[in-house]
Amino acid sequence: MGTLYVATVLGLIAAGGVFAAVWSLVPAPPTNADIVEGRLRIYETGKGASLSEMELQQPFGQRVVRPLIRRLGRLLEQTMPEKARQAVNLKLQLAGRPNGMSSGDFFAVRYVLTGLLCLVGIGLGILTQRSVLIAVGAAVGAAAGLYLPMIWLRRRISRRKADMRADLPDVIDVLVVCVEAGLTFDAALEKVVEKYDHALAEEFGQVLQESRLGRPRLEALYEMGQRTGVEELNTFIQAIIQSEQLGSGIVRLLRVQSDEIRQKRLLIAQERGAKASLKMLLPMIGCIFPTLWIILLGPAALLAFKAFRAG
Repeated sequence: MGTLYVATVLGLIAAGGVFAAVWSLVPAPPTNADIVEGRLRIYETGKGASLSEMELQQPFGQRVVRPLIRRLGRLLEQTMPEKARQAVNLKLQLAGRPNGMSSGDFFAVRYVLTGLLCLVGIGLGILTQRSVLIAVGAAVGAAAGLYLPMIWLRRRISRRKADMRADLPDVIDVLVVCVEAGLTFDAALEKVVEKYDHALAEEFGQVLQESRLGRPRLEALYEMGQRTGVEELNTFIQAIIQSEQLGSGIVRLLRVQSDEIRQKRLLIAQERGAKASLKMLLPMIGCIFPTLWIILLGPAALLAFKAFRAG
């Protein structure tokens, strides 16, 4: 009975996978933008490649897997509560939108991975021919599929925040040099975007793009400080906004902010160094000290034991 139930579940999952694969291969109708772009390409370089040829030139992941994930994500996003979508969207924003992933794409990847790992767990349990291990394998695979993407997203957020904190003093130094050379603050930001290729430069580049589209610069900077989630960067941006509103000198402000951030980073490094000695204490007690006791006290213990036996 258990084998029949497992076979039925696997058959349903396989049927769903075949349906999703066939559905993803159905080409979407061309939009007006695609038609106009094709006509312009013909006038410029002659008859270009058709849409089907361009799609076949793309790799398999971009051509089949990604559209399937996006379609499945749109379906799952409609069934998710609004709070869950907002929470995932905020985390993806803090992570820098890896691979342009939306909340629906994340839900799709999460549940597809859950199904795949659940099938792997069931398959390993079937190999052992024990029903208990089949249930345990399915549960472990499903739990891993649900929680591994969340762990990956948290690590991505932490790494991005740490990179921004590490790059902020150098970026402020470049801003100071550019402003002292006579450039405006916007021109200094452009120099930062041109010079660096990291997450902080991308955020400043987004601020410049929003300013060019007509959004007030201070509002774009404030939004940047809120969406990054880095306390030091938010403090720096608030100081810039206050300086712009009060009309005070920005060069001195940038120097003060750079010194404060470097001092804070030094204090954090000293704090981590002090904690490291405490964290090393337990491994030393458990691993190093017993070895030293055996080396130092072992010969004396053997001599004492021989003297006791002889007496």
